[in-house]
Amino acid sequence: MTQHVSDIMTSAPVTVEPQTSVTAVARITRDQDLGAVLVTDGDEPRGLVTDRDLVVSSLAEGGDPEQTTVAGARSDDLVTVTPEDDLDHAIELMREHDVRRLPVVDHGHAVGIVSLGDTAMERDPGSALGDISVARPNT
Repeated sequence: MTQHVSDIMTSAPVTVEPQTSVTAVARITRDQDLGAVLVTDGDEPRGLVTDRDLVVSSLAEGGDPEQTTVAGARSDDLVTVTPEDDLDHAIELMREHDVRRLPVVDHGHAVGIVSLGDTAMERDPGSALGDISVARPNT
């Protein structure tokens, strides 16, 4: 039976506008236990910013994180899937583009995120990645 992205995606993704400060996004990821936040212009996806992006593309560059926006930290070459796409297709895209998360877009609007961890929990829950993905965060 074919599985679709909608079967495992995280719905209602957290979004921020491009002018949101790095500090504000870091707090959102911490407070909501997220690894990534979608950057949108209205409802339209413009990029994805991960916790790693915040460190490598923003903090490591210096500057004031209160004044630096996520516009420069986000991943611009956004690869997306639709809720109806086959899960296998999403996995192929992750491999091809070397990404761990894909925004899920329906008619130009962000409706979710599917991650490598989501696919591991679904396909191989006993794997190391599956175990890590289902584990409670270390807080």
